[in-house]
Amino acid sequence: MSEIFTKKVWFSNIKNDLLAGAVIALALIPEAIAFSIVAGVDPQVGLYSSFCIATITAFIGGRPGMISATTGAMALLMTTLVKEYGLQYLLATTILTGILQIILGWIKLGHQMRFVPRAVMIGFVNALAILIFDAQLPQFQGASWLVYGMVAMGLVIIYGLPRLTTSIPSPLVAIVSLTTISFVTGIQVPTVGDMGSLPHALPVFLVPEVPWNFKTLQIILPYAFTLSLVGLLESFLTANVIDDLTDTSSNKNQEAIAQGIANIVTGFFGGMAGCAMIGQSVINIRSGGRARLSTLSAGIFLLIFILFFGDWIARIPMAALVTIMIMVSISTFNWNSIRNITKFPKNETAVMITTVLITVLTHNLAIGVLIGVAMSAIFFSRKIASLIFVDSLLKGDGTERVYSVNGQIFFVSVDNFISAFDFREKLKKVTIDLTHAHLWDHSAVDAVDKVVLRFRKHEIKVELIGLNAASATLIERLAIHDKPAALENDYTSKVHPQKKSL
Repeated sequence: MSEIFTKKVWFSNIKNDLLAGAVIALALIPEAIAFSIVAGVDPQVGLYSSFCIATITAFIGGRPGMISATTGAMALLMTTLVKEYGLQYLLATTILTGILQIILGWIKLGHQMRFVPRAVMIGFVNALAILIFDAQLPQFQGASWLVYGMVAMGLVIIYGLPRLTTSIPSPLVAIVSLTTISFVTGIQVPTVGDMGSLPHALPVFLVPEVPWNFKTLQIILPYAFTLSLVGLLESFLTANVIDDLTDTSSNKNQEAIAQGIANIVTGFFGGMAGCAMIGQSVINIRSGGRARLSTLSAGIFLLIFILFFGDWIARIPMAALVTIMIMVSISTFNWNSIRNITKFPKNETAVMITTVLITVLTHNLAIGVLIGVAMSAIFFSRKIASLIFVDSLLKGDGTERVYSVNGQIFFVSVDNFISAFDFREKLKKVTIDLTHAHLWDHSAVDAVDKVVLRFRKHEIKVELIGLNAASATLIERLAIHDKPAALENDYTSKVHPQKKSL
């Protein structure tokens, strides 16, 4: 924990961190308002939670430069709860979400991210890029040509200014320029103020007004459990993206604990549960933000803007912020996954595309990622199952055969394993050499039982050799072929009694 408070992670990039934080704060305001509306609560709920979460994770989070606040993925999960039980139950759920996240961080859930394949990661990132772009489309519905013109001008500034200078983040210049044009010319375009009213007071500590009993726990626990998992999943995957962009590493278990503490505090200050935001995090990195100061300044600037400059912030054209989010969508999408799609293995391409489709269609990151991981596991199991080889050698006078098994024997590969033996060959003895094989589960032991017992039904003696320690232990615990009356107790013999005569 000591490295969290070093000068390097706080003050090694002061100017860029402060400027990037200002850009993030401006971009957070309409998103926090929009996500509050999605969840069915007052805009100040989303704004307060964005301030609390960003500020707290800046101090104790596991990924410097990552932005955490109110998110659409979390807001969607809250709609039913708010509709049926109201805001106070949402606040209680937010607190319980934080508690669960601390527990998940304590049991090192972050270590499990190594089981998320690269194809799923690419699918997750591409799906988020599509969702970010899709979320901007409502701003163009019924819009005048002025909106389209401002967005085009903003994109020119964002992509053109870095060719001249990188001393000031181009997204910040785009926001200031478009706002100035809107204010000076007096043109009528949608503004941040049209999204909802901004609060004029600091958040205050409050205890959710709910019955603190088992019935309340039954109501909020399912929501809190889902929110905690989705929040951590999005945070972990966002941390991976930022790791790649900055060529640095993150502490995901520490991030889980930080997210939990942030959500607990947020719940007591009238906010809703949140998590890492890939869009805002990418904006931060693209704008030059690197250290913890960028995340802290985003939270502090957000509060300053809404409390002291609310009237000015309300005049920012939505086109300016839409421009930034389109830039984020373009930069987030992994274009190499399209350009090089023919070079990737077909299985990985299928996993990537499925992850994108499921995530975009359901707007649920957790479902998309989980299905992608499951598909990868199935493809991997099938691939490993095909890598089992069984060679045989006839010895002596032709009455003994040695089968040499090479590969992994588990539930997917047992059919290939069994089919490699010839049970009708006239032999006196069969030796099965498992020196270069490994038994992984009960299915593998059952397959060995079947092979041994089928040979014995033909009155062929069977000997197993070369078992490693783990496989031998599994055989000793679960196998039946070496038990008394094994043939009589064999399930195959009972189901197919005619085989006894073979």
